[in-house]
Order: sequence, then structure tokens, then C-alpha cells
Amino acid sequence: MIRTTIVLGFLALWGGPALPADDSLQAFAQLPLLERPQISPDGTRYACLLSSQGRQMLAVVSTTGARPVTVAVADSDQLTRWQWVNDEWLIITLRSTHMMMGERWTVGRVYGVRASDAQVVPLGRDTDAQFASDVLWIAQDGSPRVLLAVQQSIYSSEEKFYPEVFEVDVSTGKRVSRVRPRMGIMNWYADSDGVVRMGIGYRDLSRSSTVLYRENAAESLRTLDTASARKAESLKPLPALFLAHRGKGLAFSDHSGFAALYELDLETQTLGKEVFSVPGYDIDELVMDPTGKELLGVRYTDTQPRTQWLEPIMSKAQRDLDRAFGPARSAQIISMSRNQRRLMVLASSASDPGSYYLMDLDSRTVNEISRVLPALATEPLGTVRSLRYKARDGLEIEAVLTVPAQAEPKRLPLIVMPHGGPSARDQETFDWWAQYLARLGYAVIQPNYRGSSGYGSQFAARGEGQWGLAMQDDLLDSIDHLVALGVADPEKVCIIGGSYGGYAALRAAQRDSARFRCAASFAGVSDLAGMVKFDDRYLSGFRRDELEAQAPDMKAVSPINYPEQFGTPVLLVHGKRDLVVPFTQSSSLAGKLSKAGKPVRYVELPLGDHYLSRAEDRLVYLREITAFLQEYNPARAATALD
Repeated sequence: MIRTTIVLGFLALWGGPALPADDSLQAFAQLPLLERPQISPDGTRYACLLSSQGRQMLAVVSTTGARPVTVAVADSDQLTRWQWVNDEWLIITLRSTHMMMGERWTVGRVYGVRASDAQVVPLGRDTDAQFASDVLWIAQDGSPRVLLAVQQSIYSSEEKFYPEVFEVDVSTGKRVSRVRPRMGIMNWYADSDGVVRMGIGYRDLSRSSTVLYRENAAESLRTLDTASARKAESLKPLPALFLAHRGKGLAFSDHSGFAALYELDLETQTLGKEVFSVPGYDIDELVMDPTGKELLGVRYTDTQPRTQWLEPIMSKAQRDLDRAFGPARSAQIISMSRNQRRLMVLASSASDPGSYYLMDLDSRTVNEISRVLPALATEPLGTVRSLRYKARDGLEIEAVLTVPAQAEPKRLPLIVMPHGGPSARDQETFDWWAQYLARLGYAVIQPNYRGSSGYGSQFAARGEGQWGLAMQDDLLDSIDHLVALGVADPEKVCIIGGSYGGYAALRAAQRDSARFRCAASFAGVSDLAGMVKFDDRYLSGFRRDELEAQAPDMKAVSPINYPEQFGTPVLLVHGKRDLVVPFTQSSSLAGKLSKAGKPVRYVELPLGDHYLSRAEDRLVYLREITAFLQEYNPARAATALD
């Protein structure tokens, strides 16, 4: 359900705190005032999340000072994506869950939204079931047209289980089928002209992959490549970008050990010369011009996110920003107008949530739009740096260390905070969890354990089959490294994490409790087999066989099966409206631990999601963490901050 409102006020009036801002705990619980702004094609407006009274709403804000227009989403829906279609229309994607055949299913729907008055247009008939909708293409001729790939059934025996591609007018909702469903094909890809060029499918029973391809709209889709996992085969390189030249594209490949960008012959699927690479790290994504035809740059992460601009004007703009903000803050261009003359910029650091700016290349001005977290402007924030250590088998691990502001980093109480995913990573960017814990007086280590993304194919492969095993050892080895450096007190260590990080915290409490005084999990997994039943594609799109490859013996590494082995107090916090990890993963474990006589506290957030996207939920979480740590692993200088 979507509600529309027009906000009577300007951006400067937004963000009035729903919580008292004079208290540190309250300040850290505040939501970002402005988040993920995207400039309209004509550069006169931007769409973003604005927070007010502890909630976030999608807003369209004028760069000339007119009042924002907002779209309020029902509590049962989660806004996951928004994109400009033309100067007047956007598309937004909502996710929600529905009970069908006794099971909970996640449904994704796409809507058109008119920027001037927030008129909402459903993109599909109300009677249609849409279990997934993927935006393949947006027209660049000013018309409000998009291509959507829509999955319309939950039953794999039905044709509509496989996505159909529609051309949709977002201003009216009218649609025309462009590519009918193909058995086995789950993902479709279009070029910058709106031609569906490629489809990729996977069949669970045969464990085989198939690639369909055509050069242009006049040709029929044909099988280009197949691969069988049973025979240890893999698909040949696939395009990340279709180029204008016939049969040419660009592709990512990690054949050298790290993901790099190469030229690609689409007919033969052979790689050409290297276009861009980063020594020791994978590249992350391509930055295209607004038409989708020209490659402007490549994003990658070493110790922090960076962009290598390949286009001269953008490269100069980046140099100008770097000079303007200096080394204290990193300036990232995150959005641009159609003519590339108006740029949205985030300038921030790991110790500063930063501000958003509008850069105008014609007037040569950079104007601040909003601070991200104004409530933290006066808070002393921790010092952050990257370090590397050797795991027990010799593998080098990169980690991010945060220590309290102005504190001598000597024998500090330590929080180990593994990231979620697990195919993800931490880097030197602002992390409100880590900074809050540092504010309490703790050192916080965030290890990028084996299997984390960004460190090459061999590093990723070292994580296969190691859920709850060597991946856990990497966490323990980070403690030993900090103790050897004199940073951490080995007798005052706790582990805290969310999602997969929550799983790692629970596994530590069950397997390695002697090393930890306490363990806290937010939205964590306790039962891997249960997650497979909930969603075969849980965590980075894993299918059942892929998850089994990560954890071949799910029972052995699922903490819920061994409540009697837990040897340290546990805090479980979970949102009841979590669409990624069901809250029963925590509530069931809490029941078993309580029955086994283990110290456990379970806190359920009735309206909470997987991302703590409500200020009230953040406040509850921080209060619970504060009380939990003060009871079981108090910092020398910790105060309640409440």
C-alpha cells in the first residue's frame, strides 16, 4: 500500500528529532536525515529518503527551494529501489510478504510515481501476482517507458514461474509483452536501446546453466552456452555491458585471480585486452553515463570506496572535489544529470557521516544540501584504520579497527563485529554501530574473514564449506593479533553481529564460548536448514546447492542444534517484519536456550525489519546492547549514555 502526501515545508525544516538529541544514545539512534539521493535527468530535482519523526519516506526535492513531495509506504512494505525514468516520472520497487500455501513468500511490485504530485500508478493489473520485478531498461528519449521482467507464479512447473519481459508506460501502467517466459530462464538482460539481448537460466535438478543470446531484435534468441555443475563446468564470460559495435561488449573476469574489466567478443565469448584492474582487489561495478551507452568510470574498494573515472570531464570534476575537501573527507560522485553538468556528491569519512553536496560544473559551485546525521555533529567519534593479520593457516586477512576518540589504544575491551553477507566486506566508511560501541569505550574489530568479497577468487574460494569453521577461526585470530599489538584485553572480549554476522556471534557462543564474555545477534541465523526451507536463494542469491557448498553439513554448524553447548550469555534482537531472515530464527533459539537453562535475552521488534530502518528500533537495540555489555563486558570508561 502506498500513501501520498505533499509536505508543507522546506528541506531545512525536515529531520526534527523524534528523540531527544542532547543524549549520545539518542543521537546514534537517529536515522540519516537524507539518504541515497538521485538527481533527475534535467537536474532540477532529486529523489531520496528523508527522515522525519523517526521514519523514512521517499521524497522528491527541488534544487530551487520548492517544497518536497513525499511518498509514504505502508509499514507492511519495504521500499528497496527508486529510479528516474524521465524528468517527471520515477519507478519505485516495494517488497512485502504474503502467506500462500502455508508458507511465507516475498513479493516485489513496481510502481510509477509522478514527481510533481506523487501520483502513483501500479505497473501491472491488480489481479496479477508479481513475485519479482526487475527493471531491465529505461528509455532515454524522454518517454516514460521501461522494460520489466516479471515473475508471476511460485510454481516451477508453470510457465509464468519464469519471468516475462514487458514494455511498460509508467505514466499509465499499460504494458506490452516483449519476451515470453522461457522454461529455465530466470534472468534477462537488455542493451541501452531496450533490446533484450541475453537470458540466463539454471535448473536445480540437472544443476545446469544455459545462456540465450541474440545480436539484435530481428534475430531469435539462441543457445550460446551451457555448463553442468555436475561436470565441474562453468559458463564462459558474460557481458557486463553491450557495446554499440556489433558483437562487442565488456566483461568482468577473475581469471588472473582478481575481478578486472576486459573487452569481450559476444559471439565467441572470448576476452580481449584488459580495460581496468586494481592490484590486490576486485573491481565492483561500472559507472555509465545516464543513457547507458558510454562507460564513464569503474568503482572499486581497497581500504575505502573509490572511483576511477575514464571520461576526462568526470575525472577533472573528481580532482576538483578532492582538492576542495582535502584528505579529511572522501568525495564520491553518486548521481548526475542527463548532461552530466549537475552532480550529487557525498563527502564523508569513517569518522564523519558527512554531507551531501550539489556540484554544478557550469557555475563551478559546490553547495551543501544536508548533513547526513546532524545529531552526531558534536559527538566525539572514533578513530578508524585498516590493518592486516595472519590467520592460523597463513592466510592474510584485512580488517577495520575502530578505537575510542582520544583514547590510548592499550588493553581496551574488545568487540569483534563480523559483517553480514557473508559475501560482503567492511571498509573505512562511517559505521554507526561501530562508532557507537567505540563511544562506549570499546575497540571494535571488523574482520573481512575468508569468503568476504573484493579480495579475489582464491580468497573467496577459501571460504567455501567453511561456515562456522575456518571463517570462525579467522575471527578468533583477529583477537590474538590485537592482543599481541597490546590493543585488546584478552579477558574482555564480546562478539556482536547482524544477519550472517549474527550467525557468527551465535556460533562463537556455542563453539568458542571460552574466548568471549558475551555474544549478541541482531537478525541472525541459527538454523541453516531452516533458512533453506524459507528461501533457497538466501544470502547473495545462493541456491540450495550453492548454500550446501558453503556449509556441507548444515546440522553440524547450526547453533540451534546444540543449545547445551552455549557457554556465554546471549542477546537476541530480531524484527518481526524481517523479509531476509525470519524472526523465528531467533525466537526458536531463545526458547531452546531458555529450556537448557542458558542465560539468554530475546527482544522482538514488532515493526522491525532486517535493516533497523526505524529510529525507535535503533533506540531499542542500542539500549539493549548498552545494558547487555555493561552487565557482562563493561568498558572501563563506559557510561549508560541514556
